[in-house]
Order: sequence, then C-alpha cells, then structure tokens
Amino acid sequence: MPSITYISNSGESRTVTVDSGVTIMQAAVRNGVPGIVADCGGECQCATCHVYVDPKFLGLLKPAAEDEDAMLALTASERKDNSRLACQLVLTDALEGIVVTTPPIQQ
Repeated sequence: MPSITYISNSGESRTVTVDSGVTIMQAAVRNGVPGIVADCGGECQCATCHVYVDPKFLGLLKPAAEDEDAMLALTASERKDNSRLACQLVLTDALEGIVVTTPPIQQ
C-alpha cells in the first residue's frame, strides 16, 4: 500500500496510505485532501487536479499522454516541468512515498 504526501501551496502536508491502483486524485478526494478539485471526476477533461510532482519521482512515472499534455496547457496556475494531472497518476508500490504539491489555484 503506497503512501503519498500532499503539500499545500501554503506548506501544510498530509500523508495518506491507499491501495495500489488508485490515482493520486482519487486518493486526495477519498481522504478529503484540500487543493485538488477534480471537477471532471478523473476523466482528464478539466485540469483541476493539477499537481507539481517532486522531481525525484518524475522518472518513475509514465510520460504524460497527449490528452494530459493538452489539459496541462489550460491549468489555472503556472505549468512547470513537473506539472502533472493527479487523475492520470496511478499509484503503485514503486511510487511509495511520492510527494506532490498543489498549486495556488485550480480553477
């Protein structure tokens, strides 16, 4: 069961543990983590689950697909090299301890 740490834009952190196969967005919503709106429910159609992934975990993730890349162009907060949509990041045991930071705004 991988754990994930969410860090808010203001620096507050919260760690949750979930089953493998759950997305970072689903884990946030199920555990009441603020800062991830998830308006589209994980369909990669709204960019309101934008997160900044700790760079040391980027190499463990599959590259962003074309639809995710297109949605990242529409984020309300600055897109960075480590920007990803949490709905597209499926947790596995290899991602144990992953850290993501939520941006200042999502909408």
